[in-house]
Amino acid sequence: RTRAISRARRYLLVPARLEAALAVLDTDRDGSIDAPEWEDAIENALSNKLAARAAKRELDNKKAAAEIEEFTGDFLSAARKCFQLIDKDFSGTLTIDEICKAVKTDAEVVSFLQTCGEENLQFLLHPPRLAKALEVLDTDKSGELDIDEWEEAIQRGLSKRLEQLAAERERRER
Repeated sequence: RTRAISRARRYLLVPARLEAALAVLDTDRDGSIDAPEWEDAIENALSNKLAARAAKRELDNKKAAAEIEEFTGDFLSAARKCFQLIDKDFSGTLTIDEICKAVKTDAEVVSFLQTCGEENLQFLLHPPRLAKALEVLDTDKSGELDIDEWEEAIQRGLSKRLEQLAAERERRER
């Protein structure tokens, strides 16, 4: 901010530039800037500044919406792929054995579960917590996770990840 003021002062130190700036302010061309002309100049400058800030906010909001849409699409696609990678028998449900094998052998499954944002899905990576996590995730108590139960957990994880994304965006904008 101090640099901008200093730059403006240097700009106005050139006599021709100063005269041009004063001519813009002296709207009645009487050779002096009276209080109404000064107030008009301040109002115009403030109005321009507010309009620029509003335009920037609108652009930032559009960028954020696009970022959210892209992230959501990528996240849900990765979640579906992860389910398919675990579901080796293509039954549409995930058994304890399928989950255990996948978290031991499939790096893509492990990577997704580590970053999905849903605590109980992340607990599938930890054998001591696996049974309790499955108990929480298996809402129909069938002993397996079906696609609907998986999607419920994924939506919770997505919500958490979107909150983190919003916090990151806010930090970047400061």
